[in-house]
Amino acid sequence: MPRERQSGSSVRGRVRLSKIGNSRLRKALYFPAITALRCSPFFQQWAEGLRQRGKSKMAVIGAAMRKLVHLAYGVLKTGRPFDPEWAQKQKTA
Repeated sequence: MPRERQSGSSVRGRVRLSKIGNSRLRKALYFPAITALRCSPFFQQWAEGLRQRGKSKMAVIGAAMRKLVHLAYGVLKTGRPFDPEWAQKQKTA
């Protein structure tokens, strides 16, 4: 979860990942999220949309970490492999 540092209207610090939540899970997801953003066309396209909406680099990384958890849960629950084109197929059907 990104955390902003702001004091009033003039003092703004860099956005950082907050220490809320499970630190082991945060550590386990950080580098996979970085790799997904660097190597996966699906994540690159998705992250570009976040950047265009004004999200900071660290906020995008935090969102990618969350997306990885959701995707892993979906794969485990359905028993089907991840399909990046799934959303497109649902719109046309």
